[in-house]
This record gives sequence, C-alpha cells and structure tokens, in this order.
Amino acid sequence: MEAVVGLLVMLLGVSHGVETYCDGRQNRTQCYGALGGTVVLQLMNNASEILGYQWNKNKTTRILNGRKDKIEFNKMENRSVFTPSNGTFKINNLIRTDGAEYTLIIFDSNGVVSEQRTLQLSIQAPVSSVLLDSKCLSQGEMRVSCSSEGADSPQYSWTLDGHTLTDIQLLSGNNETNNITLKQDVSGRLVCSVRNHVSNVSKEEKISTCGFIFINCTLPDGTNISQWVFSATNTLCIDPTTTPTMITDTTEKNLPVLAGVLSALVILLMVGVAVVCRHRKKQNNKPKEEDDQELTYADVNIMQRPGRQMHQKAEMEVEYDQVKFSGRPQQTTEMEVEYGQVKFSGRPRKTVQPKEDECVYAKVRNSR
Repeated sequence: MEAVVGLLVMLLGVSHGVETYCDGRQNRTQCYGALGGTVVLQLMNNASEILGYQWNKNKTTRILNGRKDKIEFNKMENRSVFTPSNGTFKINNLIRTDGAEYTLIIFDSNGVVSEQRTLQLSIQAPVSSVLLDSKCLSQGEMRVSCSSEGADSPQYSWTLDGHTLTDIQLLSGNNETNNITLKQDVSGRLVCSVRNHVSNVSKEEKISTCGFIFINCTLPDGTNISQWVFSATNTLCIDPTTTPTMITDTTEKNLPVLAGVLSALVILLMVGVAVVCRHRKKQNNKPKEEDDQELTYADVNIMQRPGRQMHQKAEMEVEYDQVKFSGRPQQTTEMEVEYGQVKFSGRPRKTVQPKEDECVYAKVRNSR
C-alpha cells in the first residue's frame, strides 16, 4: 500500500504543471488531460452572446450552467474556472473520474435547444522516466529494452544518430516496440522516445558492438568460412595460407598506421645495409697490418780486406723503426751479428752500397 501511495505521489509531482489544450467546438472531439495536471477546454467562442448554456457530464450530471456573462452554477468551482469572454473551461488537478463524455447544450431566446455537441475527455498518466537496458547475445547481436514509469498507453520510437532505425539495422522487433534486437555491426547514439497524448520523454545511450567481427576466408581444404565470431577468442581464418576479411571499423582506421610502420621499417633496413656495406669497403681499402709484413733473417759474414777499415755503423743510413730481439743470438766465426724483428715504416728503405773494396756475403732465409 505504501508503495502505491508513493507511486501516486511521484506521478502527481511529475504531472504538476503539465497543461494540455483541446478545442471542443467541433462535435465528438477527443481531448486528453494529464493526471494531476491541467486541461483547458474550448467550449464556445463567447458566452456573452449566448442566451443560455448548459454543460453536462455523461448526459446526467450537470457541471456548468449560465446565461450570457452570468455563471449560475459550477459544480467544480473549487478546481475549475470558466471564462465567459473566451468560452474556455479550465480544470486543475485532474483525477481519473474527470475522464468522461461531456455534452454542451445551447438554448435560444425561447429556451429551445439550438445546438448540441459532445467531447470525450480522457485522463492519462504522463511518462515519468525512461530506462534503457542493453545486453549482448551469443552471436554478437544486442538486445535493447526500453521501459517507462507510470505512463498510460505509452508509444515507443527509436532513432540511431538522429535517424529512425531501419529494418537493415534491426534483427528482430520494429521501430514502434519497446524491445528490439540490433545486428552485430550497429553502433552509435541510440535514443528511445516514450510518449502518450500528454507527455513525451526520451532516453539516450551510446552503444558499441559486442566485440564481434565478420570473417570471410577459404581454408586450404577449400572450405569457405563466412560468419560473425568473437574477436578475442577467434581461432578461424588465422592460418597464413588463408585470406581473412575482417569487416571492422578498427581495422580500417589502423591501415594508415600499419602502412607508416612498414615504411619506417623498410627505410631503417636500407640504412642498415648501406652502413654495413660502407664499413666493409673501408676494411678492404685499409693497408695490411704491420704484423703481416714478412720478416727476413740473415746470417751475415763481413770480411775486411787488409789495410781497409770498415765504415762505422753511423755511416750506414738504414732506418729502423722498432727492433725486437727474438730467439737466441747466433754466433759466427768472423764476428757477432744481432738478429731482430724489424718493423718497416711507410718510408722506403735506403740501400747502402758497399764500397769497392768491401765484400758482403749473406745467406738469407725467409720465415713467417
């Protein structure tokens, strides 16, 4: 019981201030009023020009009675106002029992009925709120439910990004039901609108796909696969020998990025090859290391003719860059000769020509 009372209080709070207007100057007019709200009914043009009028509810209950500008009787005077100058009857704080068939009877100067017409007033609870609930199904479809609170005779409509949903986007349901199922590739700004004759409320939600992709490929055995699959657990069409087709917005957006990355890798590979080739070319043009020089060892016997003196070592213009003693020194019967490993410099050696009266004998052997 408390819940019902609370709902009524909530509806009255929402309905407060909702005002509707209805022109009842035509016979059998259908009018609507919001529960707890206000309705303005146009009964006539100007009551001051009418000699007598009477307004009844369900043909038996008299609601209003007057003559020209004078209101003789108003059964709803505690929550209604009749304005003779413009012929409008305004009812506030509408309740369910206000909904009925009303009949206006107009009399001439002789008290004879000159005109009679009816209007039907219906009272509806307005839409207080709208809820959207979406759920992904097993094959990537999305089921969306739209519900409203308190509305009488609600009517539903759907739009996606400002456009009415079409059959191409819907797997089941239609644009005028509260439960629809969207296809796997549908995404965007979804809006559900709930309305009746006294209110209109909308609810918006940004929806995206359920993570499914469409694959279309042919396996090596000739089997063709064409279906929607969940991308996170997909094991189909991933063999290098197959040619998968992924119809997703993400893939299309990433194509420029992938192209840029591949271009950068190609450029880096070309630069690396150029650097390696240049380095190898420098290595080939570099002179051989000094340790590749051949070492020549010689056993030298110097004999001096009588009466001649051997020139001092200082007169021999032989240039040695570096002398390293190696091995054990060998001795000859004539004199001691030092053996060494000679490292040749870039400058050419000077050849020392022996004098005419000197003879130099040498036994030369080459070794690495």
